[in-house]
Amino acid sequence: LGAAVALGGGAGLCLAARQRLREHSAAELPAGSLQLTLYQYKTCPFCSKVRAFLDYHGLPYEIVEVNPIMRKEIKFSSYRKVPILLANAGSPLQLNDSSVIISAIKTYLISRRNSLEEIVSFYPPVKTVTEKGKEVLEYENKYWLMLDEKETKLVYPVKEVRVEEMKWRKWADDWLVHLISPNVYRTPKEALASFDYIVREGKFGTLEGLFAKYLGAVAMFFVSKRLKKRHNLRDDVREDLYEAVNEWVKAVGKNRLFMGGNQPNLADLAVYGVLRVMEGLEAFDDMMAHTKIQPWYQRMGEVIQ
Repeated sequence: LGAAVALGGGAGLCLAARQRLREHSAAELPAGSLQLTLYQYKTCPFCSKVRAFLDYHGLPYEIVEVNPIMRKEIKFSSYRKVPILLANAGSPLQLNDSSVIISAIKTYLISRRNSLEEIVSFYPPVKTVTEKGKEVLEYENKYWLMLDEKETKLVYPVKEVRVEEMKWRKWADDWLVHLISPNVYRTPKEALASFDYIVREGKFGTLEGLFAKYLGAVAMFFVSKRLKKRHNLRDDVREDLYEAVNEWVKAVGKNRLFMGGNQPNLADLAVYGVLRVMEGLEAFDDMMAHTKIQPWYQRMGEVIQ
């Protein structure tokens, strides 16, 4: 149960990704380059988003897999979620929240006018209170790249391109990610298959893994039903997944390889990162068979690899 709670969080349990990670050694980077360490759960869609971004841009990084129960690997941090990215571009810096990480690093790659530390300061955390009275941190401007006018025109030739990218990045965080848990834990069989892979790919002790696999699967089967109700999903949650995925495909359109044109933009990377955590599971196979996502998804896999 502890594993289910630790992994589940407010957005639902971070899920399985049958994608081999490319682990890079930050120590091998040339002097003066970004040195990056990613603290993650391999099966988390938000972590998967960050990995897709880093891999696509060819940025070397080390991976530290976090135990989802004890989380002692991130005991240095008052921010207790993953992903966490430690970045050193002359001085060490901690970046939190997947969308902040992506926006800040992308800004740094485009514009070297400001230090990474200064760029991160453009995304201040703000404490807010949920409807249930829980205090949480939100980040201002997290879908914006902090560029000057010349840089902005280079990346976004017309205003609509920027607006579209931000809209769909937010959509991936606010809607698409919430469809994952109800779909991969839709039935007891699917819940057990999901946890079997989570335990094999995650960082669990033997006893932790045993409890996580069986008790976690049972717990998340019932949690998924509550999530379905919370997000007003249909009785057959596959229909919501299919509709969302086809909505994305329609937004990309028939005349573009990616939403970014000939190459993925940050929205492409976000949607791909979220969806690929279902690889190897029944929900993923059903999605491929009953939607029009496959051509775009395969192109994304090719350019990232």
